[in-house]
Amino acid sequence: MENMQFTAIILMALLTFKLLLLPSKVALNPLVNKARILMAGSTILLGVQFLLQYTWHLRAMGVTQAVMLNLTLFIPVSWMLSMAVLNLQGKGRLKPIDRWIGGITWILCTLLLGVAATIDGEPLLSETPEIQIAEIICSILYATMQGHYAWRHTVNMRAMQRSLQNYYDRDMEGMLTWMRLSVIILVVLALMVPILIFGSGAWLAVYGIFFFASIFYTVDSFCSYVVSSAPKRLEEAEKNEEEEECEKASTVDNTADMSEEQSRRIDRIVEQWLKDKCYLKRDLKLPVAAASLGIPQYQFSAWLRNKNLKYSEWITTLRIEEAKIVLLEHPDWTSEAVADHCGFNSREYFHRIFRTYIGMTPVSFQQNHRVIDK
Repeated sequence: MENMQFTAIILMALLTFKLLLLPSKVALNPLVNKARILMAGSTILLGVQFLLQYTWHLRAMGVTQAVMLNLTLFIPVSWMLSMAVLNLQGKGRLKPIDRWIGGITWILCTLLLGVAATIDGEPLLSETPEIQIAEIICSILYATMQGHYAWRHTVNMRAMQRSLQNYYDRDMEGMLTWMRLSVIILVVLALMVPILIFGSGAWLAVYGIFFFASIFYTVDSFCSYVVSSAPKRLEEAEKNEEEEECEKASTVDNTADMSEEQSRRIDRIVEQWLKDKCYLKRDLKLPVAAASLGIPQYQFSAWLRNKNLKYSEWITTLRIEEAKIVLLEHPDWTSEAVADHCGFNSREYFHRIFRTYIGMTPVSFQQNHRVIDK
């Protein structure tokens, strides 16, 4: 166990340096820089936690002492990690409860553990029933705090996914996968605290391995995300959504519902647009599509909502149908040629999305139809 703690100290130090040594362009974005500082603070605290466990040999003394330290330090760590992701998701617009629920939880747990250590009449590092009861209550408070953050993350993720789906002509949700997994990881870690209180041996080793892998994944994914083009793409989609709302509000007829006459008019326009196969143009973002249709963007978005369509899924479905036709009519075409003709930005993306929608690769699709034709 001490070897694992020493490894954790080194790992936290390396992750902290990685966060601090991110390219200078990261610091230019206040939200990203704030998230980076929160992440670095969490890895520093974790390093301190494992250093104290390693120095004081807490696991050798008993389970309770290590759990006291874990709860006292990991609650603020989890708070900072959650706040780092929330800052990225909400562009810094956080509710007061989001800012302070972590601090309040930490204060309550620290007081509970302190009171339990005082009233039991035993030395601080003694393992007593009072301390164990306090730890169980603290673990419930901790899980509740993390449950709140998971709910807030879920709400924000839905808004981000909606912005991406209603702006880009392809699936962009993959760049948010790390956020979703990181939130799930933090919840699982909170729910596994009872293992620390009552577990021993192999269970603790499993928890330790999962813990190290989880923290490494969260921090490493954050670093990869902030140096990529993903934040800029997301910002572009969200800005477009805001501009669309302003455009709708500035018009005389700014009702949310579209009249039947307007819907039929746009139906005719879209029908001709589809006949001309304008959807095969690459990088066909929603504003570009609306401009090619010759209708205001907010009206096009309203038409999509009335049809229960998400822009990216609608365009992708149209392109997949075109790809199926091309694959059968031109079996000699390469995957790159088919992807380029149908408006997909790369062969790899075409293969992945085709398999997602059809359930097989383009090559398998061609082979299956050859067998049927015979």
